[in-house]
Amino acid sequence: MSAFWKHLDHLESYICRALLAVFVTLLFVQIVARQIFGFSITWIEELSVILFVWFAYFGASYAARMAAHNRVTFHLNMMPRKAARVLEAIGDLFWIIFNVVFIWQAIQFISRLKPFVKAQTLGWEMRYVYMALPIAFALMTIRILQVNYLKLVKGIDPRDPDKVEVEEMLELAADEQRAYEREHKK
Repeated sequence: MSAFWKHLDHLESYICRALLAVFVTLLFVQIVARQIFGFSITWIEELSVILFVWFAYFGASYAARMAAHNRVTFHLNMMPRKAARVLEAIGDLFWIIFNVVFIWQAIQFISRLKPFVKAQTLGWEMRYVYMALPIAFALMTIRILQVNYLKLVKGIDPRDPDKVEVEEMLELAADEQRAYEREHKK
């Protein structure tokens, strides 16, 4: 894997962590201010929502890299591995087409926003808030292409880490069950 992709993997991860930490901290400060000191800071909620939206979209891009998006896969499991990969790539092609159309529409929407359309309490132009859409969908498209390149060209299967963990736990449980059965047969 090139240094560019490793850097991008870490960059997305750090951005997601930073966004999560900041918006959770802001919400905590808001709760403390409201419950203990009896006042609220008006801009915190709006900024937290904006940060959460950016976090969700960057997280979706990162999940695409980890091949962790939900899919219907029961039919793929019944097919030969090569055919399943091709069918999955065709599904990803539709996903990429959707993303490209969405990016185009998001850019059109943002370009039509008037400069006076601003966030209520922060006063930021909403076009900067909505930039999360084309940026995240472009990153997601890059990730989909990256995963398919790894699978179809390099033969590497970038698997969902949660799925791998569940499979490892099931395998460990089966090993323990076999050991238990061996002990109690004696």
